[in-house]
This record gives sequence, C-alpha cells and structure tokens, in this order.
Amino acid sequence: MYTLKGTVAGRDGGWMHMTLRHPYEDHSLRFDQHARPYRAVDVLRLESLLRQLVDEGKPHLLGDPEWVGRAVACLTGGRNSWLTQRALRRAATEAMATAGPGTL
Repeated sequence: MYTLKGTVAGRDGGWMHMTLRHPYEDHSLRFDQHARPYRAVDVLRLESLLRQLVDEGKPHLLGDPEWVGRAVACLTGGRNSWLTQRALRRAATEAMATAGPGTL
C-alpha cells in the first residue's frame, strides 16, 4: 500500500520520507520489523506525533524504545472517519500523555 509519503506496508517492509534537519536533509526511514501492515491513517497519526514531538522540543523521546512502543500502540486502531488535522493532533497529544514522560 502506498501513501503520498511512501510505502505503508508490504512483505519487505516499507519506508517514510522524512526531513531530519532543516534545511534540505531529506532521508528515507526504512522499516521492516512490523508484525502486521499498518493502515494509512496509522501512518498519518505517526507523522503527526513526530511533528508534535519536534514542535514541543522533545524529539529525544524517539531514542527511548519503550516510550515509542507505548506511544505507537496508542496511535493504531480506532476509526479513520473524520480524519482532520485537529483529530491527528488530538491523537498525538493522547499518545504522548499515555506514553508518559519517558526515561531520556
């Protein structure tokens, strides 16, 4: 399955296009350890979480695998109707609150 940002899921994994630093440092983040395919809405929620972490000055939390696991678990599943920027921000905020402060 494909989205505007990359492959969501497939037998060989997938990728997401990311800009890691500003400006012009674009990379493809490859992943292949997923037990199941993720829906496009799950990827949009993850993108919103990444954006919110950067906006709040907390990207270091991505280095805490337990925190990431708790946050991502909150982002998957659920309905995908009424998918708006507001709903994505709310999902990211809830995931961050549920995951807690992290250990880093």
